[in-house]
Amino acid sequence: MPNENELSLKLRAVEEELARRRAADHLAHYNTGRKKHKKQLAFHKCRKRNRWVFGGNRSGKTECGAVEAVWMARGVHPYRKNRKDVFGWVVSPTLQVQRDVAQKKILYYLRPDQIADIVMVSGRKDNPAAGIVDQIVVKNAFGGRSVIGFKSCDQGRERFQGSSLDFVWFDEEPPRDIYEECLMRVLDREGDIFGTMTPLKGLTFVYEEIYLNRGGNPEVWYEFMEWADNPFLSKKEIALLSESLDAATLESRRYGRFAAREGLVYPEFDERVHVIEPFPVPATWQAGIAIDPGLKNPLSAHFYAVDWDGNVYAVAEHYAAGHDIDYHARAIFELAARLGWKRDARGRLEALIDSAASQRTLAAEKSVAELFCERGILADMRVEKDVFSGIERVKSYLNRENGLPDLYIFSGCVNMIREFKSYFWGSGDMPVKRDDHAMDELRYFLMSRPQPVREEGLPGAIARDKERRIRALLRSRRGR
Repeated sequence: MPNENELSLKLRAVEEELARRRAADHLAHYNTGRKKHKKQLAFHKCRKRNRWVFGGNRSGKTECGAVEAVWMARGVHPYRKNRKDVFGWVVSPTLQVQRDVAQKKILYYLRPDQIADIVMVSGRKDNPAAGIVDQIVVKNAFGGRSVIGFKSCDQGRERFQGSSLDFVWFDEEPPRDIYEECLMRVLDREGDIFGTMTPLKGLTFVYEEIYLNRGGNPEVWYEFMEWADNPFLSKKEIALLSESLDAATLESRRYGRFAAREGLVYPEFDERVHVIEPFPVPATWQAGIAIDPGLKNPLSAHFYAVDWDGNVYAVAEHYAAGHDIDYHARAIFELAARLGWKRDARGRLEALIDSAASQRTLAAEKSVAELFCERGILADMRVEKDVFSGIERVKSYLNRENGLPDLYIFSGCVNMIREFKSYFWGSGDMPVKRDDHAMDELRYFLMSRPQPVREEGLPGAIARDKERRIRALLRSRRGR
């Protein structure tokens, strides 16, 4: 029998081996210390199936993409339903970028004992970091085998055909044809697409389909990630590098924002500040409806509220194209009923509307304004249409002198939010006449100079102070 000395040595060896394995288990230590990357956690917790991180260099975006892929392959994702025998792809711009970035991160977060096999494109599988990996066979927590395959965009779309996948991780922006091919790969398994990228290519299809979400895909989600979001970067180094780069480079390299932002009409608009979750709007805040009419083009109608401090809220929207006046009138009345919107003694709604609605065509006996009036929506065409003064008014509401906005948009007003993000200056110092319907009627409403409600019957000073405190608390919770 071993003596006490031998047992002590064996026990120490076991403890040292366990300590070595714990130290090598980088996945177990990810985002668990005193410092946590909150935006990485927000990405992992999101249950949407098409998620993107637009991040600056060294912001932590690639890290969360690699961890997400490993969690899924291992079947140990803490925030999602796990599966066995998972098959996913990691897609990089080139094989060299794959080896130096995504592949390196995947191997970092997989312990050697969690790898069942490695298939190499070049190099030796006993030293995969030095070569180019084709596939990693991963031991799944449910007892099966998962596969992480590696692809590069320079291989061409044909190399992305055929497979049925549980996930695809794009490390940096792919070409459109490869992105669309990968959408087909996850279709039958209801799999996930996620991307981590620095937007250096300008206003590409990712800008249109993900950031603007023109198709209204409810599964699309994105987050911007910048240097200050990464708690492991030195503030001193951030300041030093920020001072050495020009403003245009900082937009993409630090903040992860899309290029050509200088062409935006409203660069002051920030979803994290101006978009808020809906809350019950007091009846005394109801200020009006504004309509930009359209038949083939979208008709945009928004319901606006103004609080006791003069802050404006876009609380609900009707936005649709290719319908007649009857359809739009019914939709506006249905929305008004859900909101409990005020009407006159005869049950009619009042709305500001583009003065062009007074015009008649040879094919119509009545104007758009008259047709709305016949259907119970009193159209007030006394709107200020000067574009420049209207834009300046909107800008002033986006950022007042006190540093706080006076304009908030409820998150359900998705088309107004999208138009804010895609409203650009064109030639001749005029905005591009595209996707501007909500922008037009917002100007009409703000140029009507809504004033804080101060009529009789309002709550007293104590209630008003309570309301201000509630709004301040909501802002602080959103980081304003």
